[in-house]
Order: sequence, then structure tokens, then C-alpha cells
Amino acid sequence: MAFHVEGLVAIVVFYLAILAVGIWAAWKTKNTGSEGDRSEAIIVGGRDIGLLVGGFTMTATWVGGGYINGTAEAVYVPDYGLAWAQAPIGYSLSLILGGLFFAKPMRSKGYVTMLDPFQQLYGKRMGGLLFIPALMGEMFWAAAIFSALGATISVIIDINVNISVIISALISTMYTLVGGVYSVAYTDVVQLFCIFLGLWISVPFAMSHPAVTDIGLTAVHQVYQAPWLGSVNSVDIYTWLDNFFLLTLGGIPWQAYFQRVLSSSSATYAQVLSFLAAFGCLVMAIPAVLIGAIGASTAWNQTDYGVPDPKSKKEADMILPIVLQYLCPVYISFFGLGAVSAAVMSSADSSILSASSMFARNIYQLSFRQNASDREIVWVIRITVLLFGASATAMALLASSVYGLWYLSSDLVYIIIFPQLLCVLFIKGTNTYGAIAGYLFGLILRITGGEPYLYLQPLIYYPGWYQDDNNIYVQRFPFKTLAMLTSFFTNVIVSYLAKYLFESGTLPPKLDFLDAVVARYSREHMDKATLVKSDNIVLNELAPVNPRHSLTLSSTFTNKEAFNYVDSSPELSNTEDN
Repeated sequence: MAFHVEGLVAIVVFYLAILAVGIWAAWKTKNTGSEGDRSEAIIVGGRDIGLLVGGFTMTATWVGGGYINGTAEAVYVPDYGLAWAQAPIGYSLSLILGGLFFAKPMRSKGYVTMLDPFQQLYGKRMGGLLFIPALMGEMFWAAAIFSALGATISVIIDINVNISVIISALISTMYTLVGGVYSVAYTDVVQLFCIFLGLWISVPFAMSHPAVTDIGLTAVHQVYQAPWLGSVNSVDIYTWLDNFFLLTLGGIPWQAYFQRVLSSSSATYAQVLSFLAAFGCLVMAIPAVLIGAIGASTAWNQTDYGVPDPKSKKEADMILPIVLQYLCPVYISFFGLGAVSAAVMSSADSSILSASSMFARNIYQLSFRQNASDREIVWVIRITVLLFGASATAMALLASSVYGLWYLSSDLVYIIIFPQLLCVLFIKGTNTYGAIAGYLFGLILRITGGEPYLYLQPLIYYPGWYQDDNNIYVQRFPFKTLAMLTSFFTNVIVSYLAKYLFESGTLPPKLDFLDAVVARYSREHMDKATLVKSDNIVLNELAPVNPRHSLTLSSTFTNKEAFNYVDSSPELSNTEDN
């Protein structure tokens, strides 16, 4: 394949435009946050993200390279089809559930990151444990989409994969570094527009190619391969349900999602943003589904691609750029490439900022340096943005199974963090003992179930297992959901058991080594005054948005419970009554 100068110029222009928007957003909002709140302004902005920008940025967080490429691949692959393209419906339902049940309590209590409530209730050590799967999920996701972008660009303009990965990572890291959540949000608006326009422009050209059969015919009849609508066999129904629940429920406990929730101007806005993003995810999946259907309806021997077809060449995961390359005019394929690279960058920047935010606040500040200055935290965020960006880039270049690592880490988010989030927000009385037990049980059940993408053999063989062509044992039983439920119920049962044993006197107070039940004051647990400043004004879900010049952390949100939590003793209550 020849080197395409026009394609390279198109990509360079697009990247420079995105970088310019990111730097402009950083300059426009450089004074957001008071002198002591700059670090939180980087993480959650001035908590004044409105519906338009918020809806775009929350949608763009999910509509990434993996979402677009993966949906097209699922529709194209003969053994799967549209029936197995679960991401659009799964992530949309995830956003709806997040808006209905999780956005309001998280936003109204004024948290800064997703891990804040865990450290508040379970202590800094448990917060550190939960940071591990959260970090793994964000980092491996960023690495996987950087890897996908490099392969996509190399298909169309024939440049070195490593160069394209490094340049893409540098661009997204650079504007995230200078502008924080504002740069990420404003560039998401541009990127989502490019994705929508670029893919929709490509679809009519690809569909009208002479080698493409009517997709309505190939949806239900076998022409070049099995119908692209696909089907779910009875033996695979539990696997389908397991994956569906993983996407729907496991899509909630991500810092990238809660960063948008916590950046919104009120609790009601946070809910509305979630619903808007759910609709946006469905709309943005339509062109990807059509491109996958086009790939399944093409006589590839009548195109420049030749034979065998992409599935036989094991290039099914690249069906979207292949359709752009071989079924569209050159200038259209370059425009579509800009859309794909936009999709990747819109998710990569969110993941890098999310990982840096959690580390700077929940690990560095709340666990080790509670007296750290705001300037110090700002520099920690900037340094970790560079480090995590470089790490994701290195994994994209060096790891042979980045997607396998991401699948495993996303499973851990579903199995470990989701049940913990349920307990910390909705189950009264859970404590650190239950959280640790639930964490360990969920982790053990997931690891012992095996992972085909990493060639990890299972130690527990559930009903319905079989051996694939690579001699790897694959589970049909929904063991991931079983592990999640086990983690949840273990947390609740062990928490209440520990509470009963200590409060009944069965166990002496000195055995409460985690200070989770007996101790009234615990150095380990985060006081709400540590998480939320005491001079906050009252926020309810219908609070009006303040002008930007007064938008500081301390004047934008409150946690009314912060004044009741420290001590519930009669003496303090009497003092407050007086």
C-alpha cells in the first residue's frame, strides 16, 4: 500500500484542531476555582457543566474507539451478528440506571471522585484497595483504544503503527494536562460532532458500492455469510446474559462517568445528563451497526481488498476501517478516519484524567498527605497525567493482549466495585470487614473462572464449560454475575456479623483492629469534614447555577450530613440544640 500524503495531512489538521480547542478551553477557564480550590477545579471544573457540553462529554466518554469498532465487528462476524452487539443497549441502560439511582446521591453529597464515599465509610486502606481495579480498568481501556487507533490509521494511510499511537497519546495527554476536565469536556463536543458527521458521510458511499448487496436482504438471508442480524443459541443464553449484565451494571462504577456527574451544576442536571448520554450512545451506534452490516454484505473478491475476506484473514476487528478504505472514495475514507481517531481520543483523555484524579485525591492527598497544599495536589495531578498517559502508550505498543487485560480489569470493576458501591450508598450498616471479605471473594471467584483472552485456564469448572480450538476452557455459566452477587452478599453478611459480634460483647473491643465497629473515632476513616469543607452552602437538586465568578468548590455544593457525622453523642446534640 502506498503512503497517502493526503490522509496524513487530514489527520494532522484534525489533531491540531483538537489540541487548539483543548488549549482554548484551558485558557478560558484558567481562573475557575478559588486560590485553594484549583485542584478540584481540574477534577470537577467549577461544577457548572451545563446540559449541552455535559451531554456531549458524557456521551463521548462511552462512544470511543472500542465502542465504534467493536459494534461494527460484532455485527460483521458471522458467529455473532447484531444479536451479540450488546454495547449500545448495555451502555445506554447503564447510563439510565446511573441517572436514576447513583447520580443524585453522589452529586448531592458533594464528592469529588468516585472513591470518596468508600474512604469515608470504609477507611483509606479500603479506598486504596478499590483504587487498584479502578486504575486497571481506566489504564487498560486507554491502552486498548490507543492500540486500536494505531491499527486503524495504519490500515488507511499506511504509516507506522507506533508513530500513530505515540502522536495520538501525546495530543490527548497534552490538552488534558493543561486544562483538566474542561479541556476534556470541550474537546469531547468537537470529537463527538466529528464522529457523527464522519461516519454518517461514509455510510451512503459504502452502501452504494457495486460489490455491496442490499443489507435488508443479507439481514435475514445467507448470501456471502450468515445473516448479520445474528442469533443467540440456547446453549449461549447464559453467556449472553452474563455479558449483558456486565455491560449494564459494570458500566456504572467508573470514575470517567462520575467525573461528569460530579462536574454538573446540580443533582438534577447530573441525572438529566445521564439520560441524554444514554440516548446519544444509541444514536451514535447506528452508523457503526450499518458499517458492520455493509461488511457482511460485501463480495470482497470484487473489491481491491481481494480474497480471502476480512474474517478469514482474522481482520474482523478492523472491519470499520477496511470498509472505509475499500468501499468509499479516498477523501471520504480520510474523513471517516478522522471520526475514528476522534472516538479514540474522546475516551482516552477521559481515562487518563480519571486515573490521575483518583490517585491525586484518594491516594496521595487523603491517604498520605492530608495537609498537602492545593498547589502540591495540582502538580501531582499533572505529573500523574504524564505518567499514566505514558504507561497507557507503552502498554499499547508492547502488550500483546491489551484487550484481554482490559476485559479482565473491566470484569473486576463489575465484580468488586459495583457491589461495594451498592453497599456504600444504599445498604446501611456495612463496614470495612464486610468490604474486605466481599472484595476477596469476588476476586477469587473471577480469577478461578479463567480468561480465554489471556489464555488463563480456569480452576473452577462451572456447568456448561467447553474447550475451544486453542485448548482453552471456556465457561458458559454466568460465573461473573455469580461472583458479583457473591461479593455483594458477602459484604452485607460479614458486615452485620461483625457488627453483632462486637456490639453484643461476643468479641472484645480490642479485636476491632480496623476500628470499623467499636471505635467512635477512627484515624483510619475519613471524616466528612475532610471530604467536604464545612463552609458550604446548601445544595438541593433544583439549586440554580451560580455565575462563574463565584463558582468555587466551597460555594457550589455541600454535604449537609457533614455536620452530623462526626459525633452523635447526647452531649453534642444538646450543644447543637442550644
